[in-house]
Amino acid sequence: MSALFLTRARLRRDAPVAALANLLVPADPRARTLASHQLVWALFADGPDRRRDFLWREEAPGRFLALSSRPPAPLDDLFELDTKDFAPALTAGDRLGFSLRANPVISRSAGPGQRGKRHDVVFDQLRHMAADRRAGERLAVMATTGRTWLARQGAAHGFDIEGEAGVDGYERERIARDGAPPAVFGRIDIAGRLAVREPARFLAAMATGFGRARAFGCGLMLIRRA
Repeated sequence: MSALFLTRARLRRDAPVAALANLLVPADPRARTLASHQLVWALFADGPDRRRDFLWREEAPGRFLALSSRPPAPLDDLFELDTKDFAPALTAGDRLGFSLRANPVISRSAGPGQRGKRHDVVFDQLRHMAADRRAGERLAVMATTGRTWLARQGAAHGFDIEGEAGVDGYERERIARDGAPPAVFGRIDIAGRLAVREPARFLAAMATGFGRARAFGCGLMLIRRA
């Protein structure tokens, strides 16, 4: 696996940046997702043809984590940056605590020979329920579908979940985009413990991210020694 870098980026709090705070970090969470996407891109978009090769997530308004294959640009007038090599030495059987913000999806074909269409796993279950049941069933559906999706990720990417992962914070995001339909996706937070089964496969998956909507702050798994 090629070198990776983990960066903590915080918007500076001195006067020039603070004066733009409402524009850079909107109070509306949905507006902030797009604004944050654009801010983090500024750290890595070093050319007009650059494709995204990093994952990120918001820790708090104006504070971000990013996992990338190259260091970020030193935008010292905008960000305070702390960048470190990310090269955990893992062996089979290691146990780790983890935290993941993800857009979990499944792919389902509409018929033989047709390309599968991606569906948000939580909304896919809720939409089959009567409207008057959805609010009451939302938390249970979120927990069950989130854990089932994560177990499938583990089976495919070399790790096993230990115990019952905590699943929280399901939100439906709708991000307006110029010249394109809005991006609509569900987001959940999952945390717990895992056991590494195949270290190389697990680290490769960490580098590329889990689930979809990775451009909008999903897919980055954070780990720590249990």
